Amino acid sequence: MSETILVLGGRSEIGLAVAQRLAGANKVILAARRSGDLDEQEATLRQAGAEVARVEFDADDLAGHRPLLDSIVAEHGALDVVVVAFGLLGDQQRAEEDAAHAVSIVHTDYVAHVHILTELANLLREQGKGTLVVFSSVAGVRVRRANYVYGSAKAGLDGFASGLADALHGSKVRLLLVRPGFVIGRMTEGMSPAPFSSTPDQVADATVAALRRGRGEVWVPAVLRPVFFLMRLLPRFVWRRMPR
Repeated sequence: MSETILVLGGRSEIGLAVAQRLAGANKVILAARRSGDLDEQEATLRQAGAEVARVEFDADDLAGHRPLLDSIVAEHGALDVVVVAFGLLGDQQRAEEDAAHAVSIVHTDYVAHVHILTELANLLREQGKGTLVVFSSVAGVRVRRANYVYGSAKAGLDGFASGLADALHGSKVRLLLVRPGFVIGRMTEGMSPAPFSSTPDQVADATVAALRRGRGEVWVPAVLRPVFFLMRLLPRFVWRRMPR
């Protein structure tokens, strides 16, 4: 039977790459702002064999989350996989001086995620099945001075998603938490890649493999798990000098 896959953040390179790997004969719904501009993303998924629909989605419009989800289910049926792939890197230097910009990063990367994930968990429980894919980051494992605004939002999201996964345990709803390192892509264009960097395709490959194995979390690349275990032990005076 075909499945229905919802990608919240239809322009996300990682989200699109995951959907492309899950496409087959499934239906993929791309949700994003300016959804009329997703021709390239839709063409990629159709080429992979998927039926594609688009919906307008503003992650920061909290009040619109549940009505949007209800309308998607009413039109397309139960959701099998929801890939939560929206996010904002922001400008760290600007955020240190502009409180509104700092709050906008935290709102999109943490508050909006908490809201939509709570609504999604309730929806999937009601329908009795489904899988959530949530993208955290190693930036939130131990927050660095060089990107502490973004890192703090990811730290909050990581903790929330971990707790939500535990709350869903025993139900037919599961959550996969993905912790990528530095991803070389559109969002990080112009930045010097960090050690153990990956590409959106590599993150998508690891994500889909973890989904198929029924995993609860995955680090990308896997070597980052022991690396960050050791990094947690670094003295504070060393850690504050660490780059992004």
